[in-house]
Amino acid sequence: MQVFELDSPERLRAHLAQSRTLYEVRADGQGGEHWQSVSVGDQTAFNPSAATASFSAKSFFFAEREVLFRFEGGQFLSALPEVAPQVLFGVHACDLQAVAYQDRFFEGDPHYQSRRAATLLVGVDCVESCDGGFCHTVSSGPDVRYGSADLVLVPRRDKHAPWLLLAASHAGVQAIEALSLTPAIDDWASERLANSQRVAQQQGEQADIIKGVALLNAGKIEQSTWERLGLQCLGCSGCTSVCPTCSCFAPLDQPTASGGMQRERVWDSCLYQGFQKEASGHNPSATPGARVQRFWFHKFGDEINAPFEHYGCVGCGRCDRVCPGGIGVHGVMHKVVNA
Repeated sequence: MQVFELDSPERLRAHLAQSRTLYEVRADGQGGEHWQSVSVGDQTAFNPSAATASFSAKSFFFAEREVLFRFEGGQFLSALPEVAPQVLFGVHACDLQAVAYQDRFFEGDPHYQSRRAATLLVGVDCVESCDGGFCHTVSSGPDVRYGSADLVLVPRRDKHAPWLLLAASHAGVQAIEALSLTPAIDDWASERLANSQRVAQQQGEQADIIKGVALLNAGKIEQSTWERLGLQCLGCSGCTSVCPTCSCFAPLDQPTASGGMQRERVWDSCLYQGFQKEASGHNPSATPGARVQRFWFHKFGDEINAPFEHYGCVGCGRCDRVCPGGIGVHGVMHKVVNA
C-alpha cells in the first residue's frame, strides 16, 4: 500500500471525474442524502457525513430491475449491460465491506461483474461514529478494511494538516499517477488506529448485539420469540431495500414488441409472504415470525455467512432507521436477549 499527502479531496475528485462518471453522496434537497453524479468543474467542498446515505452503493452493481436475456427468433440473446468507467467517491467502510460481500455472492454473475469491473471505489475512513452504527462490533469499520477499496481518504484531526490518501490497489495507483503526490511521512498507521479506537468507544460495547448473535447461533431463541417479533413486521421490504448486503431477486418474464420474450431480474424481499412459497402450495416460511427469523439468520448465522468470511450485517444501522415496526437490528437483538 502506498500512502500520500493530499492537499484537498476536491483535487482528487476533479482528476478522477475527467475520465470517469463520478458519483458522490449529496443532499437531495428533501432532508436526505443520495448518490448523485458530480461534474469535473464542481467546486463543492467534500465533507463526508458521519451518517451513511439513505441507500448504499448496492444498486450500482445489483440493479433494482434489469433484463438478463431475450428470446427472439428461436434464439437466446445475451443482454449484458453497457457499462462505462465510473467512480464511487467517499464510500463508508461499512458499505465497502458490503460490496466485498456482494462480490462473493455475485461472483459468477456477468451483469454484476461487468459493472463492478468498471468501477473505481474511493473509500473514506470515519473519524466519528454515526447514530446507531456498530461497524466496529462486526469488523466492517470505521477504517476502510484492506482490499475493499482502490483508494482511501483519511481525514485528519488536525484540520490544517493535508489529508492522507492510501493507494490500496493497482487500479488505485494507476488512477493517481498523474497527480504526482508527495509520499506521507507521518505515522499514518497510528493515526488511523487512534481514529478507529475513538469511534469504537463512541459506539460502545453493543452488548445486545453480541449476546443476541450468540443466542441465535446457539439455537437458543424460542420460536415464540420470533413469532412475537413477526407481529411487528409489516412486510414493507424497507429493511431489505436499504440493507447493503440483501440480494434477493425474482425472475419476471415479459413479452417483447417483436413477439419474443425477455427475462428480467427485479429486487425481491424474503419478508414478503409469498417469497418462498413452492409450486405445490407449501410455504416453508408461512408465518411472519418464520420470515423474520430467516432474515436475521441470513444476517448473523455463522453457517450461512461462512463462505463470505463476514456477517451479512455490516453495522450500518439503516434497518433501525427505516423499520416502522421497530424491529431493526437493535430492536430485534434487545428483544431476543431480554425474552
